[in-house]
Amino acid sequence: MKKGLLFVVAAPSGAGKTSLVKALTERNKDVCVSISHTTRKRRPDEKNGVNYYFVSQTEFSEIQRSGGFIESADVFGNAYGTSQKEADRILSSGNHLILEIDWQGAEQIRSRLPEAESIYILPPSISALRERLLGRGQDDNETIQKRMDEAISEVSHYSEFDHLIINEKFDLALQQFEEITLKGSKEYQLAQQSVKYSNLLANLLESKQV
Repeated sequence: MKKGLLFVVAAPSGAGKTSLVKALTERNKDVCVSISHTTRKRRPDEKNGVNYYFVSQTEFSEIQRSGGFIESADVFGNAYGTSQKEADRILSSGNHLILEIDWQGAEQIRSRLPEAESIYILPPSISALRERLLGRGQDDNETIQKRMDEAISEVSHYSEFDHLIINEKFDLALQQFEEITLKGSKEYQLAQQSVKYSNLLANLLESKQV
């Protein structure tokens, strides 16, 4: 059986990464997401082994020390990691694997698995990013501002990825996402997209400096 391909997807908070990954995997059964390990407390609507593998800090550290994670990171005080065993299980089945992680995790994947293709997703503007964070209705103003500051700080890492998608119109962004992962399209590679969206990128990076 032909082994599946590994894709790393990252984005600043509010860019629509999770929605795009969910839509892609729902429409294409041969594309899967890995189930990450986390030390975060389980929410009432979450199930162990479905949403995450919920583990203690001690258990997480033991896996980490043994080299069992292909990437791991600390996010808002909680540890998250993708296990080598989980990745191998999906890829060996012939399915493609999407890792929905941050830029730091992507950096770890690049050093450990250089064959992985990486995709960065950006919002069409800073104002759109703020609107999306506000539209979630899940966080207070202080948390939203914290996420906003962090998102702006993360924008510059787009240049470390192979492909770039601007999520202005969801259906179009999803189409581009599918073309990269399922058809091997090179149309949305960083070099081309950086020229096409040079003004947008300049504005986003300028916001980081303000």
